[in-house]
This record gives sequence, C-alpha cells and structure tokens, in this order.
Amino acid sequence: MIDESIFPGPGAVGIAPQTASAVVDLGAFSRNLTRLREHVGSTPVMVVVKADGYGHGMINCSRAARQAGADWLGAATPTEALQLRESGDQGRLLCWLYGPDEDLEPVVAADIDIAAHSAEQISMITAAAGAVERTARVHLKIDTGLSRNGAAADRWPELCAIAAEAEQAGAVRIAGIWSHFAAADEPGHPSIARQQEAFSAALTSAEEFGLSPEVRHLANSAAGLTLPDTHYDLVRLGIACYGIEPAPGLAAGVGVDLEPVMTLRAQLAAVKPIAAGEGVSYGHTWTADTDTVVGLVPLGYGDGIPVAASNRAEVQVGGRRAPIRGRVCMDQFVVDLGPGATEAMGDEVIIFSGRDRGPTAEDWADVCGTIGYEIVTRIGVRVPREYR
Repeated sequence: MIDESIFPGPGAVGIAPQTASAVVDLGAFSRNLTRLREHVGSTPVMVVVKADGYGHGMINCSRAARQAGADWLGAATPTEALQLRESGDQGRLLCWLYGPDEDLEPVVAADIDIAAHSAEQISMITAAAGAVERTARVHLKIDTGLSRNGAAADRWPELCAIAAEAEQAGAVRIAGIWSHFAAADEPGHPSIARQQEAFSAALTSAEEFGLSPEVRHLANSAAGLTLPDTHYDLVRLGIACYGIEPAPGLAAGVGVDLEPVMTLRAQLAAVKPIAAGEGVSYGHTWTADTDTVVGLVPLGYGDGIPVAASNRAEVQVGGRRAPIRGRVCMDQFVVDLGPGATEAMGDEVIIFSGRDRGPTAEDWADVCGTIGYEIVTRIGVRVPREYR
C-alpha cells in the first residue's frame, strides 16, 4: 500500500510518485531485523533510524522496528528523537549528537535517553533536568579509538566523577556506557582488540566511581554479526536492518540473509534515437560510437544520484542492464537503451533494488567509489517514499 501522507501535496516541491519514487519494503525490513535478532541471540537490540531511517523514512521504519521486536531505537539528534516521540513512540530511545547551544529540556521531559561525553554536556543535561523537574537518563560515551565524540581516556575519570555526583544528587541516572568501533567491518583489524580493551577499562573505571549502568553497548551492525563477545547488554543495528552489508559479504559470511529494503525506480521521461557521433549531456563526456536509442531518467544529483555515477553506473530497463551515458545532471540522467530498443516513454527503470530486480545499492557504491550507506541515505526529500 502507499502511504499518501508522505507524498507532496498541492503546491509542494517534489516529484509525482508515478514519475519516480523510492519503494520501501517494510516486510523486508522486518525480516532483516528478525534474522539479525536471531543471530545475536538473547541480547536486546537497538535499531538505528537516524538520517530519516538511512533515507528509508524514520517514522515508518521505527514503527516496523518496534513491531519486529526492537527494544530500543537510536536517533542521532534530539530533533529526530523528539519527532519519534511526537509520532507516538514511547519505548526506550537514545540520541547522542547535539551542539552546545541546544535546548535539552524537551528531550529530558520526553524521557529520551541522551549521551554525554564531557563535563559541559553533563552540566547542560543537569540544568535541563532541573528545569523540567525530571531525572535525565544519560549514556556516558568513551572514545575507545574512533576519535570522534566520546571522552578521551585521560578525561574519563573526571567525567565519571562528575556524572556520579550528578546521579547522587538525583539530577541524572547513568543508564548506559557506550562506545563505537572504527573498523568492526574489517574482521581482524588491529583496532578492534584495542578498542575492546579500552572499553573494558572504561567500564572498570566507571564501577570504581559507583556507576552501574543498565546497558553497556559497543557493537554496531558489523560487530553484531561477527563479534559476539562485544555484544554486552545491547547491540546497535543500523545499516544491516536496511538490507545493506556493512562490508561486502559480512552478513552472508555468517549465514544472515539480508534483503534490500529500498528500490529506487522511475519512468522513462523521454526516449529518442541518436546517431553515431552525437554527444550526450553536459560537456559531451560520452559520444555514441554507433546509432543507438537513449532514455531519459527524471532523477539527478538534486535527488541524490551521485555525479560520480556518470558513465559508470547501470540501471535496469526491460529486464536488462542499461549504462548511464554522459554526465548526471541536477534533475535527470541519460541511459543507453541500445540499438533498436523498443522502450517508450513511461516504461519503468530500476535504478537500484536487489535480488533479481536490477543493480543493488552496493553495486552503485562500488562504481562510485563510496559505500552503500551513502547511496540510500542521500536519496533526497523530493523523491516520494512508497511503503509496502
């Protein structure tokens, strides 16, 4: 079925769903999550729905995740987390990325867990808790080697001491301690063992300050699949839920069958023959070496189609692959349908999907020199989502 609420209304800026859409198979999403939960066993799971559910639609995917048994949801920003609450979600929910001037009072008031990695953030959260007269649930983050957010090892004791003081005062409850892997998608990478050791040391240090979190969490999708000794009390599942391997063959290698959740499709907006020697698109970066037929796909870099796909990626038309010819434009790109092609305006193009329905997001990532995460997440808001 189609969720009409996500399509642009009269006067809205967007693409008509008949012309192009991202079809999101919530059944496949649920099956992926079920298989992943079975793989990690009895350990609770957090389904990460940040960045609009990796481009798939945060609200719809979060509801499907809860129905499939997700114990937690993860949203990067407080705004995302609040949108989940406004949608009706009342389960455990964590957010972790915010600036020094953000108002955290609505987050605490909505019973959303929030991460902290510095004394300044503890102060922000404590102030918010006092203002709304509610104990804030906090997850302390230790930087074990990713070098993004998270307290450095030499600042960790100070953070634990400040957090323990705030907890004793009733302002916060230290509900979690966590970190994030840098290279769990590369089995055997030397950083994995180092990060495990650093996380274990951080937990021991926290205990010395009297902190006893409800959940300790380190494992992402890749670690959830391949590193069972890192599961602790919670496994954070992200890209794998959406049917994309964290790294080529990682899930398949441990017997977890993932189904791609998003199909990006469009209608041919134009079909025309061109003669040998004619150039295609801006700059004529491709010239036909024989008479052929080209088709126009009404999606471009304004919709998330990478310019790097120019003259590299393929789509599927009429059960066969058709290469992109010329430069990807803001709103459209051209494909070579081949000499004597019989396709007409309105025929369907599968940009990426999976199984036997055309190239996958990973195929596009390979030719564009990126990762599958980026291919699906960058599909823009102009492209309507159709839920099935």
